[in-house]
Amino acid sequence: MSAAPSSSGGVVRGRVRDRRGLSRSSPRPLRGASGTPWLYLAPALVVLGGLLVYPVYQLGLISFLEYTQAQVSGGEPTTFQGFGNYAELFGDAQFWRVLVATVVFAAACVVSTLAVGCALAVLLTRVRALPRLVLMLAALGAWATPAVTGSTVWLLLFDPDFGPVNQMLGLGDHSWTYGRYSAFALVLLEVVWCSFPFVMVTVYAGIRAVPAEVLEAAALDGASQWRIWRSVLAPMLRPILVVVTIQSVIWDFKVFTQIYVMTNGGGIAGQNLVLNVYAYQKAFASSQYSLGSAIGVVMLLILLAVTLVYLRLLRRQGEEL
Repeated sequence: MSAAPSSSGGVVRGRVRDRRGLSRSSPRPLRGASGTPWLYLAPALVVLGGLLVYPVYQLGLISFLEYTQAQVSGGEPTTFQGFGNYAELFGDAQFWRVLVATVVFAAACVVSTLAVGCALAVLLTRVRALPRLVLMLAALGAWATPAVTGSTVWLLLFDPDFGPVNQMLGLGDHSWTYGRYSAFALVLLEVVWCSFPFVMVTVYAGIRAVPAEVLEAAALDGASQWRIWRSVLAPMLRPILVVVTIQSVIWDFKVFTQIYVMTNGGGIAGQNLVLNVYAYQKAFASSQYSLGSAIGVVMLLILLAVTLVYLRLLRRQGEEL
């Protein structure tokens, strides 16, 4: 192969002989072309660095300091504590109770959200245009409702004195937020209500992209709707399900507004605390900003670990992500 130099820039062409012995020119990329994508990504990376990297750095820094109201007001100097805040945090029995409650609550929310969202996504493919439009608008309305507003509406629906739910079920003045498990169940329903539209719309878009011939062939073979979902749709939609699962884990693990509003700051004697609300109480109610930051770092590490383990398991199964 003989190469001809180029002085005009662009693509450098070389002479290549094909099977018939004829020579033809083949394009070769310039040496500096590999760095071009990073130039396009640079503005976004700068913005993300300012919005994400710096706050995480400050969060980690404060978690290693003694940072209370005395240091904020300038009355006392800030001192380096090392892992002292983490030792105090891990030695607190309440922290472990809240951590277990958070993991269980988040797992229940994720499973329920995925189940409701995927079921309604399949339903959207089975109904006519008008019911599908009504369901989509209703779901998007729930998704667009602010968390504070949605939580307040759910409290009114389940109010022990004037709530229509108690009246229809004949429960009298039963308080759903008094008991620990009933309060968690009520918050779970509200979280699922405002979270399932994202899963529904995303999975529905993925189902519409599946060739109709594949679904028709499965139906002709006598497969039920559940078997079609488990054996045909779920494997084909796995990349989409990975995204919605990870997103749901992140959202539900750091739930704050619904717990804080619906249980009045964590329930009676803190029985409905989750890590986000617990960090808020430590940082702002008790002015122990370093302990609140340590809880935030622990939450960040847990979410990173769960996401990486989940992706690693999928890669071991040979999935392309």
